[in-house]
Amino acid sequence: MNERTEQSAAQSPKTYVRVDESGVMRVGASRVMLDSIVASFEQGHSAETIQQQYPTLSLEEVYGAIAWRLAHDDEVAQYLQRQQAVWDQWRAKAAEQPSPVIQRLRALQARKGSGAS
Repeated sequence: MNERTEQSAAQSPKTYVRVDESGVMRVGASRVMLDSIVASFEQGHSAETIQQQYPTLSLEEVYGAIAWRLAHDDEVAQYLQRQQAVWDQWRAKAAEQPSPVIQRLRALQARKGSGAS
């Protein structure tokens, strides 16, 4: 690299967290959700352990995502609340209209519980 390229690289910070087209925060260029990294980190897992859980991420990306999360506490808290609301909606929808596989499993379980063969 020449001096100008080195200066340019030093001036442009890396992006460890991005928001995808659906509004989901992702780590680096991967599909790994920031939610997953935050949950692991808050459970006390080390960056090295988290990287082993998500091998598509580099250790640098894991540390970068953790640092970004710590620097943007309010923003991440609001995002996680929105994500929880989305998951709650999906769970409610799934409970209202279970898939045919779930319906068959429940029917089998009910027959088993009632003693029918």
